[in-house]
Order: sequence, then C-alpha cells, then structure tokens
Amino acid sequence: MSAGLLGCMTTPSQGNRVPDGALYACDNGRFGKGWPGPERWWAWLTSTVDRYGADRCLWAVAPDVPMDAEATLSDSRPWLAPIRALGVPVAYAAQDGSQAPGLIPWDEIDLLFLAGSTEWKTGPYAAQLADEAQRRGKTVHMGRVNSRRRLRLAHHMGCTTADGTYLAFAPDVNLPRLLAWTRELTTAPTLPI
Repeated sequence: MSAGLLGCMTTPSQGNRVPDGALYACDNGRFGKGWPGPERWWAWLTSTVDRYGADRCLWAVAPDVPMDAEATLSDSRPWLAPIRALGVPVAYAAQDGSQAPGLIPWDEIDLLFLAGSTEWKTGPYAAQLADEAQRRGKTVHMGRVNSRRRLRLAHHMGCTTADGTYLAFAPDVNLPRLLAWTRELTTAPTLPI
C-alpha cells in the first residue's frame, strides 16, 4: 500500500486501520452484514475522513440497497451533498436495473461504483453505464473482484479501481499473484472477455 499499488477499502464494521500514507476508500457496508444504520454510518464516515484525511480518500459510497436500483437512488440521494461537503469524491453504487433512465444522479456524483449482482455488473448494462460515466468525466469502480479474469474485465470496462476479499485469504500467496495481475493490466492488451 505504501508503494501506491494498492489502496485500503474500509467499512463501518471492519475496524481496519488505514496504513500511513495509503490511499483509502469508504464503503458503507450495505452488502453483507456491516450496515450500522444511517446515523452510525455517517458518524463513522466523518470520523474516518477526519482521522485519515480527505486528501487520501479516493471516494465514499453513499448508502445503497443491493440489487435494487430504485431503492438505491432513494437511499443515496440525501447523502450525496453531505459526502461532497466532507471534501471527498462521491461514489454511487449502480445496481441491477440502474440502466433505466433517471436512476443514476450523474450531476451529483464523481464515481460510478458497479455493484449489484455478478451477472448484472459484468454484463452489457453495466458496461454501457461505465462507458457513459467515462463520457461524463466520472471514474468507475467495480466491487467484489476476486479473480484475474474479473480484474481484467473490470479494466476492460474502464474501471480504474476494484475491490475484493482476495487478499484476506492466504495473503502471502495471493499478494504476489494480485500484484502480477495489476502489472499485466499495464503491459498486456485487454481483449473482450
């Protein structure tokens, strides 16, 4: 992390300490069992940004509802401006169905987070939204990327960042593999998968 090749993803329930000098991103913990509720999430987010600095924060994702685009828009929208007021880029979690008109608040976000089901986020609708995000000058992130194939797909779709739990298991073995995969992204062409 200190070399700048990897960042640290943190959530309210993890209690991860961000290493000195490392870049970090703030997920909300809605996918899984880590959602503490809106008030406790906001307290965690503000204290995390205060502790580690807005300048090191890649983005913070607004509350979402996994696999539900309409509910995500409803839950996220009230938090977009407050996140921006913290001085960090605003991430919006695109879910299954987010390709429908009006379900991405493009003018209020900085980053499109490809969330949702595996089938949706690796499929044509998510790819179209990633293209649209890039046309609008937004960056793109893909969640739950735990294989070389998925990392290459995320890169092909224009994602500049990705997260996953790959390093949580056998990090001594998997860190060299992950670093090799990231080197491949800069040295080998990405073909459609």
